[in-house]
Amino acid sequence: MVKKILALLVPKGDLSLYGSAFEMLERAWGTPERISERVAFTWTDYYDSISPELERLFFSYPGLYPVSQLAQWKLESCRMEKMTGESRRVNLDPGSIDGARLMLASTKGQAHRVYLHDGIFTEVTLCRRKGHWESFFYTFPDFKSGVYDAWLEAVREDWKKELNLYNTNK
Repeated sequence: MVKKILALLVPKGDLSLYGSAFEMLERAWGTPERISERVAFTWTDYYDSISPELERLFFSYPGLYPVSQLAQWKLESCRMEKMTGESRRVNLDPGSIDGARLMLASTKGQAHRVYLHDGIFTEVTLCRRKGHWESFFYTFPDFKSGVYDAWLEAVREDWKKELNLYNTNK
């Protein structure tokens, strides 16, 4: 069982678009349990088609979910991206956190990604080892930087509490 998270890239300062994306996600997945601070996204120009200035933030959702739902979350997020305009105006990357790893879903296959189904792949983006988050050679630069680690750790703690409740109530 994992915590559901979502990484959102949105044009810097576009509160209207952020509000629209938030409402769309809330209708689909409910109210987020935890929302990160906004971080300037300056690691790549890959998303310049969305905006030359972007901010990244994360949502986590209450409850525990089977990791097998990850591909469905990505398919849903792709549909939501298309709803933001002819050319997508936001980037939505769902993932999961448990005690050992942060996994992200993708529509792009690479050597380090495992195919799930319906054109969706997953990768272990970060692992939790010796008390901190560690990256891999393929980890995206923003995740590798450590700037999200405190938020990810808070969600990991939420996961631990919920898992204890889940196991107690079995």
